[in-house]
Amino acid sequence: MSKAISSPVTELLDAQGIEFQLIEIPLSEDKKPIRNLEELLRSEGHDPNSVVRSVLFKTGSDQFVLLAVAGGGRADWATLRKHLNEKKLRMAEFDEVAEATGYVVGAVPPVALPDTIKVLLDTSVDSFDSVVIGSGVLGYALGLKAADLKQLMSGIDTGQFVKE
Repeated sequence: MSKAISSPVTELLDAQGIEFQLIEIPLSEDKKPIRNLEELLRSEGHDPNSVVRSVLFKTGSDQFVLLAVAGGGRADWATLRKHLNEKKLRMAEFDEVAEATGYVVGAVPPVALPDTIKVLLDTSVDSFDSVVIGSGVLGYALGLKAADLKQLMSGIDTGQFVKE
């Protein structure tokens, strides 16, 4: 039995009455997630491609933008720049991620983020009935229904922001 965790993400899910599964991700001695994460997720009944990655970008106008994307798709930079009406866009640096989101790299969720971050939801999430998201706590992820995640994220920009 894994221990319960508490983070802004779990508090949001609880407040909304959304059921979720806590997935413990063993960390190596240097606090990095284990390499056989796909194997672990399969053993827990999750498709490894259903992991919703939270990718943070910084625009030329110094705004942080988080792209929530499932699967292994790569961000389509031209589409993102056009959608955001920005000429410059770069990946956020390691230290900027925690500073901007309040979460460490490897635990950033696509929800329960500061209002200063613009969030984009990629349509790749539509390919899955259930998804795995960052819990806000390193070493744990959360499994939930994709429909519940999309409900939480209603009102944000959704589109195809990754290359096929």
